Amino acid sequence: MAGMLNVERWPELRDPVLVIAMTGWVDGGLAGAGAMATVAEQLESAGRFGRYELADLLDLQQTRPTVKLAEGVTRDIDWPAVDLVAGHLGRDVVLCAGPEPSLHWRSFTEELVGVAQKVGATLAVGLGGMPAVVSHRRPVRVLATATTRSLAQEVGAMRADYTGPTGVQTVLQVALGDAGIPSLGLWAQVPHYVSGNPSPPAIRALLERLRDVAGVQAALDGLDAQIDDYLQKVEEGLSERPDVADMVRAIEAQAEDELPSGDDLAAEIERFLRRND
Repeated sequence: MAGMLNVERWPELRDPVLVIAMTGWVDGGLAGAGAMATVAEQLESAGRFGRYELADLLDLQQTRPTVKLAEGVTRDIDWPAVDLVAGHLGRDVVLCAGPEPSLHWRSFTEELVGVAQKVGATLAVGLGGMPAVVSHRRPVRVLATATTRSLAQEVGAMRADYTGPTGVQTVLQVALGDAGIPSLGLWAQVPHYVSGNPSPPAIRALLERLRDVAGVQAALDGLDAQIDDYLQKVEEGLSERPDVADMVRAIEAQAEDELPSGDDLAAEIERFLRRND
């Protein structure tokens, strides 16, 4: 049995932007998930209007259902699903969040493209984080992918150095573009040596770019204290790891025009991760 799209009601929206963040593929610093959670918390007049049930499309030993107690006695099972939520935050917004399926990506993306068309989405933006050879002491750079040349020129700071395996979020971006809905992917560049921990600076950087390119007006002040605490903890961690501290200093010493290629960056990240398994 394939997954099932259940729509309770179709929201009435004006030129909404579709914002996408799906777990399962790389999300350095949990930047995409964190940015999506921030938008969801602040969304005005928010309401879930649909779900895409994934129980038959997932390896449930990898993405397990969760259990909760009802009235302190009985147990309810919450099966994995992609939730569709509509609301307003500077403009009308549709959020698409949940785990990526293990199977039937073509039919899954076709149905979500149908949702985007039905709600009248005029732009789609995917959110994520990529491990990169950068320093946590520098401003977070957000690179983009785009479905049209004109959109790429408008956004700038394009990510054009990667070819290889990808996630369903990128597959959905391409499918939306093919259907005539301009689509972007925003990728915060997260220091690879801390990419497994939530990164408030990367979350803020994504939200700033989402505001600039799509007009989604999330309040960012609440992240300031989290960023200060994060940077302090990273510095404390480096004081206990002189090898990583030396690597950070070497990264900072490299001039922009001396940075290694995309393949070299990937190789360096893989070497670091193997040393720290």
